[in-house]
Amino acid sequence: MDSATLVTLALVFGILVGAGMVVVLVVSARRGQRAVDVASTAVPDGVDQVIEALESAGVVLDPSNTVVKASPGAMAFGLVWNQALVHPELVTIVDRVRRYGEPITQELELARGPFGDANIYLFVRVARLGARYVLLLAEDRTESYRLDEVRRDFVANISHELKTPIGAVGLLAEALQAASDEPDQVRRFAKRLTKEAERLARITQEIIELSRLQAADALTRPEVVQIDHVIALAIDQNRVAADSSRVTIVSGGDAGAEVYGDEPLLAVALHNLIANAIQYSPKGSRVGVGVSNSDGIVEIAVTDQGIGIPDEELDRVFERFFRIDPARSRHTGGTGLGLSIVKHVVQNHGGDVRVWSQPGNGSTFTIRLPEASHAAGASLKEA
Repeated sequence: MDSATLVTLALVFGILVGAGMVVVLVVSARRGQRAVDVASTAVPDGVDQVIEALESAGVVLDPSNTVVKASPGAMAFGLVWNQALVHPELVTIVDRVRRYGEPITQELELARGPFGDANIYLFVRVARLGARYVLLLAEDRTESYRLDEVRRDFVANISHELKTPIGAVGLLAEALQAASDEPDQVRRFAKRLTKEAERLARITQEIIELSRLQAADALTRPEVVQIDHVIALAIDQNRVAADSSRVTIVSGGDAGAEVYGDEPLLAVALHNLIANAIQYSPKGSRVGVGVSNSDGIVEIAVTDQGIGIPDEELDRVFERFFRIDPARSRHTGGTGLGLSIVKHVVQNHGGDVRVWSQPGNGSTFTIRLPEASHAAGASLKEA
């Protein structure tokens, strides 16, 4: 190359830099084509407002498959993490749309979150958005897939479980009538009647809550949730029961953990775990609530020093109406629904719940949830 050519190239480069123009040349090996792309993060006008208003999942991706905009629904479904699509199935569809240019609609069964065995069923639409971007929309169809199974199980369980308190109420009413001339007996039967009525009301309320969790997506308005606040709420709700049982509740671990979801539902789940721990703990013992936050996973562990769970029953503790000690549950008013509610709340948040136990040495129930990605959230808002 001669000196005149070098001088010419230097002048051209200087003009380009002085004008503030940087052109990125992307050489595509695919089909031997060359594409020229100007670096930009601006999505078409109005798309930001539409995505933010969506209750279902909406995601906008740039040419490198980086998520530049995601709706709250997409975050709640666990579709996006660190500005990328989590599921390879979605990435494959996006690549096909970008390659061939034709919109694609498809129904998919995807894992809900990075761990756990809960799945979601989505009806997905993917199409180009202008020349640079791809738009992914997903509607939750999980309810329609689960509804028939839930109805069958619900009818079978409720008909069985409500027989006992309803029968007891009828017998006690008859006993009250027969003992109308004996004030002491009337008071005794009335006290038992009140207890059975309260148990019946509690079963009914928990059945309603459980059916809501199973029949539809409970995360209608997901948001960033402070785990410290959830723990404080759950402990406060169990303070009276702990004091009456002379059980001390202690908490600790990593502070400041955050997840994406519904704070009241998470508080209900943790409340149930702590209430169970108190119920099965001896007087004078301790219940511990600990938090750890690492590798994108938030773990909340509730540990007691109670009677423990036999190995053969560990796999059944999250079943509806299952009781480890039926006689003790009847005495304390347990319904057998608390742990099932915990399981479904956690699964709706894309996590799982595990149990370790040893008879005579207590139990540890651990909720695991995906950590809320603040870095991703900040980038999405900037984009």
